Amino acid sequence: MTTSVYIHIPFCEHLCSYCDFTKRFYDEEIAKKYLEALKKEIISNYQGEIIKTLYVGGGTPSAISFNNLLKLKEIVNIFKMNQDYEFTFEVNPENIDKQKLELLKEIGVNRISMGVESTNNHFLKYLGRNHDFHMVQEKISLIKKVGIKNINVDLIYALPNQTINDVKTDLDNILKLDVHHISTYSLEIHNNTILGIKKEKNINEDLDSEMYYFIANYLKEKGFEHYEVSNFCKNNHYSYHNLVYWNNNHYYGFGLGASGYVGSIRYENTRNLTKYLQGIYRYNEEKISEKDNLSYALILGFRLIKGINKKNFRDKYHRELIEMYNIKELIERNYLQDDGFYIKIRYDKVYVENNILENFVD
Repeated sequence: MTTSVYIHIPFCEHLCSYCDFTKRFYDEEIAKKYLEALKKEIISNYQGEIIKTLYVGGGTPSAISFNNLLKLKEIVNIFKMNQDYEFTFEVNPENIDKQKLELLKEIGVNRISMGVESTNNHFLKYLGRNHDFHMVQEKISLIKKVGIKNINVDLIYALPNQTINDVKTDLDNILKLDVHHISTYSLEIHNNTILGIKKEKNINEDLDSEMYYFIANYLKEKGFEHYEVSNFCKNNHYSYHNLVYWNNNHYYGFGLGASGYVGSIRYENTRNLTKYLQGIYRYNEEKISEKDNLSYALILGFRLIKGINKKNFRDKYHRELIEMYNIKELIERNYLQDDGFYIKIRYDKVYVENNILENFVD
């Protein structure tokens, strides 16, 4: 059963230098039309299930105006929400204020994910961000005062000329915010981004790896659980919505460029705004075979640091995890580890997990 929903809001007030997500500059009237089309897509496809997790991402969802947030409220009210739901809303520091945050809380948002990316003004400028760390501190404090306590912040590392000490400074500053979830991402330079067009290059892979494990060990020392390749939390404040993806469960994806997995169909929506406004939502649909589904289960599940639960895998897929693909061989080669209950990627191999996951792609 599908119990999770992702909604994509593609609008931004400016374009960050590294971003390759589906996005466009904010325009009030176009945003209004977009939300009308979004509402139609949801009404046409939502089957009335009880929703446990709802995630509004972008783009920059907080870039839309107060009036358009009211329209989003109408859309959210379509869903039948579980009593103990998680509702995450992505924000940037520069376009949230008390009025918007109070409306988000009224809509039902109980988790905020903020794009901090760096606490260093030099690196913020390189990334094309429009805030500084002082603003981040003010807005995190405001979010808490409004009554939303479950907060994630994103951090980007492995920037050109960045040092381990720079990364430590970022972590120390973020820890001062007293948030319960931190997502960390190594900078990836894509061809269709501003950095890609400028022919910027990624840093040395050895330094990237050193930064990765420094972050992981430092945050663990500070009481954070490293529960997924890029994610850390305190006091069980997991991203339950993202766990839906990593556990290969079903979810709706609504909006421009969104993807979903419903029944046996994985789909991707169009990235063409004109088509979307005309009601042409889907770009691609793929019927997933049993073999494909098992492949997805391994590729996604091994992103979790604790790995894949052998009993749960058997109950869900009626197969023995140890017998799948070349898992035995990968255990013998010390890439995977079987602790009796879970099979997982060895911790010293997590940085190269993509190379390991290639073993499960047909």
